[in-house]
Amino acid sequence: PILYSYFRSSCSWRVRIALALKGIDYETVPINLIKDGGQQFSKDFQALNPMKQVPALKIDGITIHQSNLSVLKQVEEELQLTWAQNAIISGFNALEQILQSTAGTYCVGDEVTMADLCLVPQVANAERFKVDCTPYPTISSINKRLLVLEAFQVTHPCRQPDTPTELRA
Repeated sequence: PILYSYFRSSCSWRVRIALALKGIDYETVPINLIKDGGQQFSKDFQALNPMKQVPALKIDGITIHQSNLSVLKQVEEELQLTWAQNAIISGFNALEQILQSTAGTYCVGDEVTMADLCLVPQVANAERFKVDCTPYPTISSINKRLLVLEAFQVTHPCRQPDTPTELRA
């Protein structure tokens, strides 16, 4: 399998976690979303993924793709921080309440589920966009427990081949 990825993409991180949890070895092809106006707009990448987004996972001759960065780019640059904060806070308010009835060690009981694969990258987004997570103790504690698991550590954005030196762990 080949994963076309950007180190900071939360969608790419979810895919990396899933592959790591399943023990699937894969090759990473970094697609820089900023350099040269965005490498996802190159003709070669558009041939692979006409949506021009990461991640794209090529496995068994099939390419699967999905991303959410395009939503943030539709918001005027000076409003992006506030928009992202409001979107994250709205989601976290609902999730913190839901987790009161579903959480065990992780989001849904004591086994890692898809909800956990989504949680960790979103908490990283919250940190990136300076959202105060103290009102979300359940989210925060689950995130801490997940981040010690190997699949979440080896797939972390600070450990990817395309991570800039200043952001590496």
